[in-house]
Amino acid sequence: MQAAIPKGSLVLVTGVNGYIGSHIAEQLLEHGYRVRGTVRDTHKAHYMHALFDGKYGERAFEVQLVKDMATDGAFDEAMKGQMISPMAQITYMEHTEDSVGCAGVMHVASDLTLNPDPYAVIPMVLSGVKNTLTAAARNPSVKRFVYTSSSAAATAPITDKVFHVDASTWNDADVEAAWAPPPYTEDRKLAVYAASKTLAEKECWRFMREEKPAFIFNAVLPNCNIGRILSKEQPASTGGWYKKLWEGDAETLKLLREQFAPQHYINVTDTALLHLAGLLEADVAGERLMAFAGPFNFNDTADLLEKIDADGGGDGSRRWQRIRDAPKDLKTVDTARAEELLRRYGKPGFTGLEVSLKEAVES
Repeated sequence: MQAAIPKGSLVLVTGVNGYIGSHIAEQLLEHGYRVRGTVRDTHKAHYMHALFDGKYGERAFEVQLVKDMATDGAFDEAMKGQMISPMAQITYMEHTEDSVGCAGVMHVASDLTLNPDPYAVIPMVLSGVKNTLTAAARNPSVKRFVYTSSSAAATAPITDKVFHVDASTWNDADVEAAWAPPPYTEDRKLAVYAASKTLAEKECWRFMREEKPAFIFNAVLPNCNIGRILSKEQPASTGGWYKKLWEGDAETLKLLREQFAPQHYINVTDTALLHLAGLLEADVAGERLMAFAGPFNFNDTADLLEKIDADGGGDGSRRWQRIRDAPKDLKTVDTARAEELLRRYGKPGFTGLEVSLKEAVES
């Protein structure tokens, strides 16, 4: 099947320095596409160039500063066909394929501050989505748009309860919880994050229905991402947690043992490949791709990390105390479409938890 966007096309990846964004960029480059990433500051621009320029060449990857995605017109210039000098950050035009605007958009950037105040998070995330969609709709070169949603847009982590999640499931409960009256205490931060992702994805679907842009839209809903960390400069989100746990960080141990609810994991490379499927596969149109590989809890993590350590990944001394009668994630998720798409990219299905953890701790 012919790709929806030809190789060599320019693809915009917002938040390219992040854990998921950097993996999406890597997979795009590996598959023969050019990438323009947005970052908020020059330090992130420099380490992203250091990550990709040597392997893919300076003409394959470029970075544009977007300091505030909520500002009107924030992504207008990023959609256009100007190439940016990677060292000088100088915009210039050439009469080549470089002057053609972006053919695809991966909107990954979001608010990950876990601020419990909904008014500090949700309006900004919604503005970022609206600005990206509007800029894409103004550019006839854009053929595909993929939004990085979240498992949290479908459901919060709910333990010891059997229920089913599919592409029609929405997390309206956390939207209601997020907008509840103050005080905005710390225990509300996850509901606010979930609400921001739920409402942002719903805004994308509203935009498609009412504005009817020319491009095709898909969303990817990943749960807890674990796997390779591409740069030591990255906190690497959830992937970084497991590397810190491996390294003996007490604060991370407390987080994962006492606060992080059992849920599903996904290898971050699989997440990136599902984004590519949403961008490139002609028959993937108007879909929510459920990136849930399988359920896990702290005890599962401890079992596998100790196995990795004993099998030569470490010195064999690592031990973690298990949680007695540990809660479990008992939900089922319809992932048939996601698994079928991963097979198109040479994967047998979802990557296993042990491999994902091993990749994280060895990064």
